[in-house]
Amino acid sequence: MSKTISREEISSMFKDGMTVMVGGFMGVGTPEEIVSIILENGIKDLTLISDDTAFIDTGVGPLIVNHRVKKAITTHIGKNPEAGRQMIAGELEVELVPMGTFVERVRAGGAGLGGILTPTGVGTVVEEGKEKLTVDGRVYLLEKPLHAEVALLKAYKADKNGNLIYRKAARNFNPLMALAADLVIVQVEQLVEIGEIDSNDVMTPGILVDKIFVQGGCE
Repeated sequence: MSKTISREEISSMFKDGMTVMVGGFMGVGTPEEIVSIILENGIKDLTLISDDTAFIDTGVGPLIVNHRVKKAITTHIGKNPEAGRQMIAGELEVELVPMGTFVERVRAGGAGLGGILTPTGVGTVVEEGKEKLTVDGRVYLLEKPLHAEVALLKAYKADKNGNLIYRKAARNFNPLMALAADLVIVQVEQLVEIGEIDSNDVMTPGILVDKIFVQGGCE
């Protein structure tokens, strides 16, 4: 069965109130065409798991600007002043997570772990409401895994099985997020035949990818 989907098919895969995990760092490596499809379809009340909120007009920024996100789990709000304004005004719930902890929580979500232990944040506001454990005399916070209903990735190239190659820094959080969602949709710049990507070059194996959307809507 083909994994390639159209804009119309993507539209049917989202609903209000979903938890969505989106790759990218300051918009680099974010599937912006899929973000635009979410906007066009009026999807709202999302819980967004992403490294940052990018800029007003790039990355996941437009989701924030258009009030489609009710909660953001993120490491920082980036260069998006609207995210800061909404957070201060109480319009947007923001859970700020240290970047290393964020990465490991996503990894834990993908591996089916119950959480991770980290000393980061002990003795600060980060520890509020969290369980603390002492291991070999050192205090750790128990940080729970992050998992999403849908992960949205951006890759440079895919074959028709969904084996992916990312371009340079666009790789960032995408490979980890491919592990941590029930449904994985990737936006790709190029789609090639099976066998055209050397197995040694594969950065995310196709078994993790459910749907492929070719950028521009053509194969």
